[in-house]
Amino acid sequence: MAEHEFEFFDRRFSQCVNTNATLDLLFTGCRWAEGPAWSPGWRSLIWSDIPNDRMLRYDEAGGTVSVFRTPCGYTNGNTVDRQGRLVTCEHGGRRVSRTEFDGSVITIADKYNGKRLNSPNDVVVKSDGSIWFTDPAYGIDSDYEGHKTKPELDGCHVYRVDGTTGRITKVAGDFHRPNGIAFSPDEKLLYIADTGATHVEEGPRHIRRFKVGSDGKLSGGEVFLDCPAGLFDGFRIDTDGRIWASAADGVYVYSKTGTLLGRIRVPEVVANVEFGGADLNYLFICGTTSLYGMKVMVNGVDRS
Repeated sequence: MAEHEFEFFDRRFSQCVNTNATLDLLFTGCRWAEGPAWSPGWRSLIWSDIPNDRMLRYDEAGGTVSVFRTPCGYTNGNTVDRQGRLVTCEHGGRRVSRTEFDGSVITIADKYNGKRLNSPNDVVVKSDGSIWFTDPAYGIDSDYEGHKTKPELDGCHVYRVDGTTGRITKVAGDFHRPNGIAFSPDEKLLYIADTGATHVEEGPRHIRRFKVGSDGKLSGGEVFLDCPAGLFDGFRIDTDGRIWASAADGVYVYSKTGTLLGRIRVPEVVANVEFGGADLNYLFICGTTSLYGMKVMVNGVDRS
């Protein structure tokens, strides 16, 4: 039995996990594992090892791990767009980039109003092709996760890149340190984490919820979830709208109305998660030094 892997707060958590499931250790040896993105075409998970300036690839078919790219611009968050291309946030390059099918890397966004971005952190692609990303300053705070320098912008904001024109607009400007970002399954809601407590005493450690207008503008922005342990960093949403969020002591699972259902215990601070596998029912978990995985009872949203 593997019941020790779970903590139940609501009986509905039994619909999410099988208590016989175990937490698989897939790889260890990172300094700060982050930014997992599942590529169905490659049957692989790509993730970032930020301080080591490398991206790693876990091959599902063989269960092997190899270096995908190094140096890589101190990458953080990754996702796969609707065409299957890898979209990446680079701390070192201070840009959002895309890996083309021929292996070349192009810049999607590196400036706003003529000023360099801070250090893009996490990214999601909407079905209309628009790219939404957060831009805190973690990559320019020190040389540990990027290159220390002074910011050019007036703060840490959230941006949208139009899928047709490539125009960059600021969609939210009242965050301390915007971090993880994800849409609801119907894309009518956008969830964004604020990890400002890393820099502000008693600062935010929560996830906010916005309504998404047909024109790409956001409204609302109320605090939806407060983190019970450490910080909410990266998170994903399943097909029923449940939020699977990283925290200091595992992965917390919430209903779409915000009720805490349960926790998957992980022996390291968790930075991010991703649904992968053929049925998107294998939860990849980026711990501090390691990549973990667990088969769950739900399915991630198909973004292909």
